[in-house]
Amino acid sequence: MTQVLDLKNSTTIIDARGPRLGAVITSIVLATALATNNVWIIVAQAIVFAIGSIKGPQFTPYAFIYKTFVKPRLKGETPAEDVRPPQFAQSVGLLFALAAIGGVLFSVNAVFTIAVAFALGAAFLNAAFNFCLGCEVYLLLLRARSK
Repeated sequence: MTQVLDLKNSTTIIDARGPRLGAVITSIVLATALATNNVWIIVAQAIVFAIGSIKGPQFTPYAFIYKTFVKPRLKGETPAEDVRPPQFAQSVGLLFALAAIGGVLFSVNAVFTIAVAFALGAAFLNAAFNFCLGCEVYLLLLRARSK
């Protein structure tokens, strides 16, 4: 993804490894919410997604964990990427979290389960395979808009 975007037009560049750690933590949080059927866990994750979608993923609590505990221990060149695709992915995650919360509020547990499972699937793809589904959707929309 870092080679596809024109980085000189971007305003913010982030360490590409940070969102991947965030995806690992998000996967654990979403799996816990799915296993326990606990809406408060999704509310907490929705807050993290909201911070990531409004301010950027570099301002989330998961980014703080990365910057404080992980990044100082990493060696070598820092891979950089444009912040816009991960920020869009955070917005998509927020939509799924809000759908899950809505499912609980309207007593439709299937909506909760499906929304959390979809968000978990996307987070797991990023965590395990470094494939950010939301980022890829962002790039597809960007290409479609430019045609």
